[in-house]
Amino acid sequence: MAKKTLTKKKNPADRIERESEHQMPLVRINFILMAVAAATIIIGFLLMCGPGSTETAFNPDIFSTRRIVVGPTVTFLGFIFMGIAIMWPAKKNNNTDNSYPKNEE
Repeated sequence: MAKKTLTKKKNPADRIERESEHQMPLVRINFILMAVAAATIIIGFLLMCGPGSTETAFNPDIFSTRRIVVGPTVTFLGFIFMGIAIMWPAKKNNNTDNSYPKNEE
């Protein structure tokens, strides 16, 4: 028995439509702000870096203000800014007419 391939009529509602700029959840400004936030986080971790104490010698630099106050504060602010960057709203365009060419087949 030969198999028949069924041809369905194309329904316009079944067609995948391309999202416009205002429908995308993250736009260019979000990615720029997230990159700035990531750089802030990295700077905070770099501020916390430094030599530690060894078994033979105590290094009092491990309790410096830069390593226990400034570095964690910068890192925490970077994480807060990352959340703000993700939720930053995109600008609304006045041209929201969705003027994509539609095929009437």
